[in-house]
Amino acid sequence: MISLLPFQGCGQDRKNAEKNSIDSLRNRDLNEWSKSIPGSFSSQTNSKFDSLEIAVFLKKYPKLKKYEKNVSTFYSHRNMAFAWFDKEGLIEHASSFTDRMRNLQYDGVNKELPYAQVLDSLIYESSLEKVSDETVLNLELMLTAQYFAFADIVWDGMDQSVSSKVDWNLPRKRVSYEEFLDSILETAPEQIKELKRPVNRQYGLLRKFLQKYSELDETGKWFEIKAVNKSLRPGDSSVVVVQIKQRLNDLGDLKINDGGRIYDSELEKAVKSFQQRHGLKDDGVVGKTTIAEMNVPFKQRIKQLMVNMERSRWVPVSLNSDYLVVNIPEFKLHVNSGDKLLWSCNIVVGKPIHKTAVFSGKLKYVVFSPYWNVPKSIVINEVLKDMRRDRNYLEKHNMEITGYRDGIPEIRQKPGPDNSLGLVKFLFPNSYNMYLHDTPAKSLFNESSRAFSHGCMRIQEPFKLAQFLLKNDPYWDDEKINAAMNAGTERTVTLNEGVPVFIVYFTAFVDRDGRINFRKDIYERDDRLAEMMMIK
Repeated sequence: MISLLPFQGCGQDRKNAEKNSIDSLRNRDLNEWSKSIPGSFSSQTNSKFDSLEIAVFLKKYPKLKKYEKNVSTFYSHRNMAFAWFDKEGLIEHASSFTDRMRNLQYDGVNKELPYAQVLDSLIYESSLEKVSDETVLNLELMLTAQYFAFADIVWDGMDQSVSSKVDWNLPRKRVSYEEFLDSILETAPEQIKELKRPVNRQYGLLRKFLQKYSELDETGKWFEIKAVNKSLRPGDSSVVVVQIKQRLNDLGDLKINDGGRIYDSELEKAVKSFQQRHGLKDDGVVGKTTIAEMNVPFKQRIKQLMVNMERSRWVPVSLNSDYLVVNIPEFKLHVNSGDKLLWSCNIVVGKPIHKTAVFSGKLKYVVFSPYWNVPKSIVINEVLKDMRRDRNYLEKHNMEITGYRDGIPEIRQKPGPDNSLGLVKFLFPNSYNMYLHDTPAKSLFNESSRAFSHGCMRIQEPFKLAQFLLKNDPYWDDEKINAAMNAGTERTVTLNEGVPVFIVYFTAFVDRDGRINFRKDIYERDDRLAEMMMIK
């Protein structure tokens, strides 16, 4: 999936600010991007112009004024040399770039680049036998300004205020679009497609599916599959099977559609593929839930793709280190090393009333056999009521009172197999008091929808995560990790180097098999962002 990135155990009284880790991630993102730039500057350096011409140009085309600093910085680094022209005239890169700018409909934005018709006119004039110096300079500056407008809209996305309003508390990526333009101009035209774009790879993957779903919508192929009175299984015969085959063939799950009424083995494979892509139980049985997902209109999927393309603009382009990604709507933890996904496991996230926050941090501590300090809100709303009903409640749940504050008992649960945090927790200090932890409630991992906690994230494979985090410490072999988890005495291990953790919210993403996945918008955040993007 995305590579970059229980009830119970939330609300520990950690107040460590996360500003330093956020700044560190921002700087790392910028540094890693800079390392990927193959060239320094364009070789088109023979002709130069006066820097005052930039102000004259922007006065003539005021909608590009916001990119004045970018344009000025780009040309000052080039000693005011032309970038898009050489002694033969307009270079081939200009044609490639303008073609890309003319196809914004599949970039998931509801915006147009300013002065697109002016650009076309200038290109036409530049192709004439006699071309004025003014036309050449205006085209040169228009191409550069349009590039920065394109980067702003397509690669950078809506500004920080928008991501904050939709509770996206991850640090926004930082890249140098000036350096990337130099990189483009230094690269042979036929090799430009190989350049690593200044946007997370999920963006490009989602873009391909936006084009596919847009084309499906334009053909008018969508229809509502009839509801079934009973679930359909292999061997069944129904007119609904004909409709299901058509839908799954359109979506790519069923490669060959024979148009028949029989639920055959090929359709079973296709149904399971569809169920997997939508986070459903992949049993091959077509019931109401599966039909409901099949009946989501193409237009709704297009909106979902556009919203998640916007989110993908905000995350780091890539990381060269180990890192963890939790995708909340997917109910999954992904363990990555650089661009490689190592393994994934199921998780439980917060209920809609106790949302897991979207943020990032650095995992620094592994706590074996942890105490659970019961949050004050849970003590007031739950534990005190249970104590009134059962005077032995604390003893039965291996809990103890450690003191009082404002007349409210401070309660903690002792380490052990029934502890709400399980046998180990993983801390990345943050202002949300959220972390990853084990759980004794293993059965919840078998549910297809796993929003049951008070905000923290319960993980299905805590031992495997402990192995991964401690793999570079020769002391912590499997035997010692297992012993510490079951010791019954709390022990905290500080990692030599913190591991970045990204808690994200993607309801559409492309998995490592190249399949588009959709998930329920469990916290109802898609429509809010779509509204801000003006998507109908």
